[in-house]
Amino acid sequence: MRIQSIISSTGEWLRGEGPHHQIVVSSRVRLARNLRNRAFPGWAKKAERTAVLEMIKPRVEELPEMQESFSELLQDLSALDKQVLVERHLISREHAAKSTGSAVVMNRKQTLSIMVNEEDHLRMQSIRSGLQLRQAFKLADKIDTALEGKLDFAYDPKLGYLTACPTNVGTGMRASAMLHLPGLVLSELINQVIQAVNKIGLAVRGLYGEGTEAMGNLFQISNQTTLGEKEDEIIGRLSKVIETIIEKEHDARQVLMQKKPNTLWDQIGRAYGLLTYSHAMTSKEALNLLSVMKLGIDLGAFPEDKRLPIDELFIATQPAHLQKSTQQKLNAEERDHFRAQIIRDRLKSFPKPDMSKVAREPATGDESAPPKQ
Repeated sequence: MRIQSIISSTGEWLRGEGPHHQIVVSSRVRLARNLRNRAFPGWAKKAERTAVLEMIKPRVEELPEMQESFSELLQDLSALDKQVLVERHLISREHAAKSTGSAVVMNRKQTLSIMVNEEDHLRMQSIRSGLQLRQAFKLADKIDTALEGKLDFAYDPKLGYLTACPTNVGTGMRASAMLHLPGLVLSELINQVIQAVNKIGLAVRGLYGEGTEAMGNLFQISNQTTLGEKEDEIIGRLSKVIETIIEKEHDARQVLMQKKPNTLWDQIGRAYGLLTYSHAMTSKEALNLLSVMKLGIDLGAFPEDKRLPIDELFIATQPAHLQKSTQQKLNAEERDHFRAQIIRDRLKSFPKPDMSKVAREPATGDESAPPKQ
């Protein structure tokens, strides 16, 4: 499996088919592990990192889930290829900066990604569409158990799994969900929600994690502590908070439709017009306008079968994906023109927004609930 296969296919988690998919774009569980008596990657010398890589990578590749996998050394990937993987949320920005002694292995569905020698020796990530934290954890836990039978992980009976960053010590788990919250943003309630979430020990981050901006009204909600709590407890607490945020987003949309319908329809109409006719567009502007289009689909202004093309544009219009699709290096101005062209082409068959078909937001209980565990 090559990098071009990743670009040409829509990852399973990107298809917007999971529970509460209108608001929860994806659920992700990441486990951090290290080998016993080996220096953490940040302190290890080149030869030590290479030795760890040679121990781990073959064990990962022979997993049943990794048949026909994408498996590459970071040193063999171009900076552009690595940025494509970052834009797909398959590796971290920190891992993209690595070279000799680091690698990435992922399955064909792009739902399982394993980073070797990032901040820790192993970073195992499972990602699913919609609100499926427990299902994501189930796969990550299965992989963790399989690898623990072949590798000697650094573990302390009192502290749990030992990690490079003290905040990951314990379960070594980070669970997160990517939420699309245009209603709360347009209602100017998003800061209240972020403050409330921070107060109960959860983190709110932007599109690409810590230190990044929440473009496209997309926010990552995740646990901050891993010590002293079991995995199931962390996931249960996070799921409850996310379900509360889902309710608040539905409420915000209802209020907008009832009290500021003209403002809402203006936003949707402007987004459609700009995306359909613009000849230059920045990445940030595209994400924000696509977010409003996505909201329009949720509210019934556009047909449901137009959801996937919009979701795909969130990824296809990112800088590295643009350059990879043209097979040439583009400056910022050229990228803006090419981005607008791709959007115009994809939206040719898109109907104009039909406000007469707009349905009232469904009650929270009406939307498909996650399957029972």
